[in-house]
Amino acid sequence: MTGQRRIKRATLCRLVLLVGIVGALEILCLDGAIDRLTMPPPHRIVLDMARMLVRGSLDSAIAKTLTNAAIACGLAIVIGIAAAILLHRARPLRRMLDPLFATYYAIPVFAFYPMLIILFGLGDTPQVFIGFMLGVVAVIVNTLNGLDRVPRVLLKTARVNRMDPFETAWRVTLPSAAPYILTGAKLAVAYSLIGIIGAEFILSNGGMGYEISFAYTNFDNATMYPLILLILAVSIAINMALARWEKALMARRGLR
Repeated sequence: MTGQRRIKRATLCRLVLLVGIVGALEILCLDGAIDRLTMPPPHRIVLDMARMLVRGSLDSAIAKTLTNAAIACGLAIVIGIAAAILLHRARPLRRMLDPLFATYYAIPVFAFYPMLIILFGLGDTPQVFIGFMLGVVAVIVNTLNGLDRVPRVLLKTARVNRMDPFETAWRVTLPSAAPYILTGAKLAVAYSLIGIIGAEFILSNGGMGYEISFAYTNFDNATMYPLILLILAVSIAINMALARWEKALMARRGLR
């Protein structure tokens, strides 16, 4: 009960903080402290987003970005989990790659975009690859953390039952490491969206990133801010769903 109260209190604090920030922005915008050219009031952004979704004027751009982000995130999760399983068994290779994982996000991934265009052309593939590159290491690192914490008794049980490596991973190690894998998946969602939208900013003729960049250049706040809000809403919704799944897994094990 104490744990549930803490969770409810933390949720309430987050809601109060969010309402406070939005309320402060609303007051500052309506009062003129923040001029309309810089940012419209939050209620106007919500209305503009609803109007944009009802009209369907940017449906193709939204679908393009979310589809590419889903592909990049899916690839990052699948390949990241598979790579983590292999690295967990190949200790020398893991020790060799650990410094790369520790400094990976200091590498400017977008610097590889011109090379990716040469390799894959001007289609969606370079954007998906950027999103994948940003998301996959988060999945690998978190999955490795989970695999390192699998109780030894479970591994001994798998050996006693003569499970092969694939069956051990499928039935024992991955279910035990599931909360850590879900943490990696949540990060992969955010990083994949960042990668896709950032790539669309750099060089693209479509997608939400392109539309935000175009709207920014033309001072079109009625398009730019609603698109930013939509990206935030999608990312938060997916992460909340994964967090609920993670909470259910932890509760099933009696950890919460």
